[in-house]
Amino acid sequence: MSTPEHPGQPAHEGGAPPSGRPDASGVHLPVRSGGVPDTDQVTEAVPSSAVIPSGREPAHDALLPAEVAGDVVAVPPARETTGVGRLAATVERLRSEIRAAQAAADGRALIELAKGVLIERLRCGPTVAAQQLAALAEESGVSRLELAADIVNQAARDHVTEIATGFVRRTSGGASTAEDDDADAASVGVRLRTAESGALAADDTQAVAESLLDHALTPLGAVAVAVWTAGSDASLTLAGHAGFPADEAVRWRYVPPGVSTLARQALSERQAVHASTQSALGLPSIGWTQNPGGGRVAVPAGTGGRVHGILEICWPGRLEPQPPQIERQIEALAELCAHTLEGRPGAALSPAADTWATTQDLSELVDLAEGLYDPALVLTPFLGPDGRLGDFRIHHVNSHFVDPAGRPRSAVNGALLLEAYPMALGGSGLFEKIERVYATGEPFRARRMTLTALVDQVPLDAVADISASRHGSSVLLIWRVEDDAARLASLLQHAQRLGRIGGFEETVATGQIVWNDQLFDLYGRPRSARPVPLEELAAHAHPDDAVAIGRFLRSVLHHRRAASAAFRLQRPDGVTRHIRVIAEPVLDADQRLLAVRGAYQDISAQHWTEVALAATRDQLAQTEQQAAERNRLTLQLQHAIMPPTQAPLDSPGLQIAVRYRPAESESMVGGDWYDAVVLPSKQVMLCVGDVAGHGIEAATSMVVLRNAMRGLAITGAGPAQLLSWLNLVAHYLTEPVTATAVCGLYDPHKGTLRWARAGHLPPVLIRGQKATTLRTVSGILLGAVSETSYEEEELEMAPGDTLLMYTDGLVERRDESVQDSLAQLLTNARIPTTTLEQRLDGLLTHSKSDTDDDTCLIGIRVV
Repeated sequence: MSTPEHPGQPAHEGGAPPSGRPDASGVHLPVRSGGVPDTDQVTEAVPSSAVIPSGREPAHDALLPAEVAGDVVAVPPARETTGVGRLAATVERLRSEIRAAQAAADGRALIELAKGVLIERLRCGPTVAAQQLAALAEESGVSRLELAADIVNQAARDHVTEIATGFVRRTSGGASTAEDDDADAASVGVRLRTAESGALAADDTQAVAESLLDHALTPLGAVAVAVWTAGSDASLTLAGHAGFPADEAVRWRYVPPGVSTLARQALSERQAVHASTQSALGLPSIGWTQNPGGGRVAVPAGTGGRVHGILEICWPGRLEPQPPQIERQIEALAELCAHTLEGRPGAALSPAADTWATTQDLSELVDLAEGLYDPALVLTPFLGPDGRLGDFRIHHVNSHFVDPAGRPRSAVNGALLLEAYPMALGGSGLFEKIERVYATGEPFRARRMTLTALVDQVPLDAVADISASRHGSSVLLIWRVEDDAARLASLLQHAQRLGRIGGFEETVATGQIVWNDQLFDLYGRPRSARPVPLEELAAHAHPDDAVAIGRFLRSVLHHRRAASAAFRLQRPDGVTRHIRVIAEPVLDADQRLLAVRGAYQDISAQHWTEVALAATRDQLAQTEQQAAERNRLTLQLQHAIMPPTQAPLDSPGLQIAVRYRPAESESMVGGDWYDAVVLPSKQVMLCVGDVAGHGIEAATSMVVLRNAMRGLAITGAGPAQLLSWLNLVAHYLTEPVTATAVCGLYDPHKGTLRWARAGHLPPVLIRGQKATTLRTVSGILLGAVSETSYEEEELEMAPGDTLLMYTDGLVERRDESVQDSLAQLLTNARIPTTTLEQRLDGLLTHSKSDTDDDTCLIGIRVV
């Protein structure tokens, strides 16, 4: 509702008027910090004598105040994107400037009178009165001169609210009743005005975000809001937030350039982005993991064509399409955030925040442009009367500037970009690219872009490399116009130099010969020397190449067809180079030979490379043959000692089975070994081991250790003592080796197994439906130290028990720990089988080892 003292303004709690300084007539003017009246709320501050004349049609691009009596905030129309529309707007703007200049000259005295009325009514100074007059004219959609006349004449004393309400209704195209419009406008206006008041009173952007959520967004059903600041490098920094957990805000404090988020999409597209649910959009953002099914809206917050940040609003559930008045309210809040981010000292800045903003910084940008060797323009934004970006002013043209139309610097410097280059709105879209750079801060670079300039109304195309980057509130545009002839000549020169190629042309009729500089270098002759004719080529070549040169000359000079030849060039300095010459005849219309042109290429490096490759190829073939023979001998030695399969051992009350699986690659044949033998004491010795390394050395070491273990077992010593003696053998070999081993002695009369280990994986016991590893007894690997002792343990085995001994080739994987691999082995060992042979075969079949190593496996079963 409206107060009687202030028609069109919402009532405040307790009937108190808005904060500000009242004038003599009771009109309140909101005051910003520092005592400066708030021009954003100028509609409320207009005295009753200063009104908008009725019956006027407002400008379509006019910006309305945050609250009017009759509708919600009006939104400017969509930005014109077509080139024709942009040019038409430029022409119309030039005409408007002429009319405005004439009106300003005729009505300056009238404007001064109106300012005097405002000074008397508002109790303010001339500067504030001028600002109030300009702001009111802009928001009312009339010129300052017309508004000044209405103020002086006091034409419509009590109709400010009525005209403003009608203006909003016309621009929004509403068809609702007056009562509905008043109620909706009042509700929306109260929320906007309250949110704006809270934002203006806030100390930082964090407080602004909290005020927006509390006063304007919570009534719309929103639960969280984030205000992002856009950096000069298109990065995003969380300047303020409300409704999100503190730790989530810390994680999203800074979003680097190039990271795709909902706010980044809104910044890149420079328009609002709606997501019915966060998960449906597929772009991450702050708080998206806590509420993936909630809807979101990201709206650019910008002024004057520049996006200062992004307002992101979150809803708890699916977001349905909003009515137009809600959309306009959200855009009005984004515009409020834009003013807050632009002018508030406490606004957060990104780590790459703008560094060019002041006049001093602009001069530094000019100095930077002057230091470039490429043509550069310093562009500053040119805003239209509606506050929108209409064009760019060419603030400075550097000394290396080259105009595609051939104009001097003075003809371009100080002009508007679309006036100087109207074709920038053409197919290349250069103006749109610059506009995007200014809006988002994201730099733009393009190679070989076509620039079109008008020369006497004739379009002239030029190809250039373009670079545009924003520096504070300015844009640095750099272009490098390409000269195709010079560029191709430079490319040819570099290609000849890198390829060691020299070109020539020899005219038959006159005998004139043209060489380039590279060809003189190939021949080792000074530039002043006479070029060598083709007829004398054999005199400068090795005698053995005379036949090949003669065949080449006959093909070119007599048969008149292109040919090539390779020869050894003997230079005056005694250096011999390998050269390939290529030539083709130039014929006239009657097929007469006019000239011969071609090229020489130094192929010495290629020749010696081919020689080296041939030698290396022979050496490699010999090495491969030796390696294959070495691997064959290694495999034969291993199979001689341990055949892949062997007959079962004869031991009463005990079944014994062994398996050996060699490596798939012969080069990976290693030192895995096993042994199962019945000793004279009728005890059965079981042993598996693994020598470190692969190849013939590991295989021979394996043979030594396996035979030594057999010989030591005859003594009747226990497994621990046998491993201690075997450690001495491994340590004092001619070439010391290291190995792991596990040894066991099974007594068939007692049904016990005594065993010890030297750094090896523990055996596996299968009893019933359970499979477990035996306790890991202590013992370091063989050969590590000269003397050591090993722990021994005894296991009582019952009929039906199965014991497995194995090497790491059965279980080891590169991507798993040893514990995980053993767990997988125990799982496979629990699979029931009929015979011991089937169990061992099943373990090999289901093994997931990926190290391509040898595998040894021994199994015993008590019967």
